[in-house]
Amino acid sequence: MSSSLPPGPRLPNLLQTARLIATPLGFLDECAERYGDCFTLRVLGLNSPPVVFFSDPEAVQAIFTTLADQFDYGKVTQVFRPLVGHESLIMQQGDRHRRQRKMLMPALHGEQLNGYGSVIQAITQDITAPWAVGQTLSIRERMADISLEVILRVVFGIDPGPRCDALRQRLAKLLEAITAPLYSVQFFLPPLQQNLGPSSPWGGFLQQRAEIDGLIFEEIRNRRAQSSAHQPSATADPTSNPSTEPKDVLGLLMTMTDGEGQPLSDQELRDQLMTLLLLGHETTAGGLTWAFYWLSTHPQALAQLQQELCDAPADLDPMALAQLPYLSAVCQESLRLNPIALISQPRKLKQPLDLAGYHFEPGAVLIPCIYTSHRRAATYGDPLQFRPERFLEQKFSAAEYFPFGGGSRNCIGMALSLYEMKLILAQIVSRYSLSLAAKGTVRPQRRGITFVPGDNFRLRIEQDRACGLNKIALAD
Repeated sequence: MSSSLPPGPRLPNLLQTARLIATPLGFLDECAERYGDCFTLRVLGLNSPPVVFFSDPEAVQAIFTTLADQFDYGKVTQVFRPLVGHESLIMQQGDRHRRQRKMLMPALHGEQLNGYGSVIQAITQDITAPWAVGQTLSIRERMADISLEVILRVVFGIDPGPRCDALRQRLAKLLEAITAPLYSVQFFLPPLQQNLGPSSPWGGFLQQRAEIDGLIFEEIRNRRAQSSAHQPSATADPTSNPSTEPKDVLGLLMTMTDGEGQPLSDQELRDQLMTLLLLGHETTAGGLTWAFYWLSTHPQALAQLQQELCDAPADLDPMALAQLPYLSAVCQESLRLNPIALISQPRKLKQPLDLAGYHFEPGAVLIPCIYTSHRRAATYGDPLQFRPERFLEQKFSAAEYFPFGGGSRNCIGMALSLYEMKLILAQIVSRYSLSLAAKGTVRPQRRGITFVPGDNFRLRIEQDRACGLNKIALAD
């Protein structure tokens, strides 16, 4: 017979909520050590339903697959609605979610990625070119600069110019603001969402959003006009003018239609672009920063990666470069130890369910926990050690390793984000050598929905006389 709920702390709901907000990593570590693979928290305020965290692969697999239709997904993503909009993929359920996901997938996977690779590499080259010997860098800030430029050029498809500059400035301001706890709290508490003019927090956000939307809709209108101007005749060979084929995510999305021949509306396009921006910018930059951290503290891993890159053919195309085994393993191991999000998308039960020896009533929230799953000793030997070789020695299932979530609700930008991460890391590590020079413990620090190395993690560029390359060392 199933027990009612998994064990969990007996702290008052508000105190549990406060602990998860204030010290989520420590709280999750503590619960996993005390209660094991499955535990119940009350972390959604005073009247919180049971919120159950899972790290057992069998239960996680069931949540991702066979049980998927038993959950309500929309209500747990409401906090993002003011940012990403009503038409965002993450706000949809059922047939509408499947329709949008099917239309979005081709632009973010497969052969299309190869076309983005040279742009990502060129952006990385442009932003790192001014780095000078002796300069101290915040690697997180530099990675954020590269990530934002990739989104503007590869996702939005905006060419350099006044509109690109205006959008970059406004997006950078918004992205920085929403990482601040005092600013972001208004998205979690609807009573604070009062427009008291542009000088008020919510009024200022609405004005920022309107300015950004104006630039995005202007870009969409211009792209539609250009598409109409280049529309081929009924007798023309559609491959006769390859220069008109879209080479960015927005352009590709504008060519997609659903099963009834309907394209994405302007509002749907805007909302998908904002989703890719807000859920892909800080997370990709954070993932890269952690990779530099782990390489800088593990010189043998760094040396092995540099050797692999050195041995690779000079004319290796971006897709082949991203398949290099040790480069892939370094990125995978970094994302295992420091996933871009602590949890997969929460699932709210619509009907009673028995799972993992427990019984859950409608309204309970089930969460496959990425953070605790990735540090599970039964899955990963020496789980707290950075050891990329584990991904060369063993293949882990999608219920054991899922840094971008899992099932039909996994991050749709996963392939692009990982591809971007590999190309940027490879390009910088090929040009620079990393060695540890700073003292002091680097602790995770919250930025928006992700965690990054603390502000004391900074890099200094030095000349490497041994190989004629530049050398990045942790700054004192």
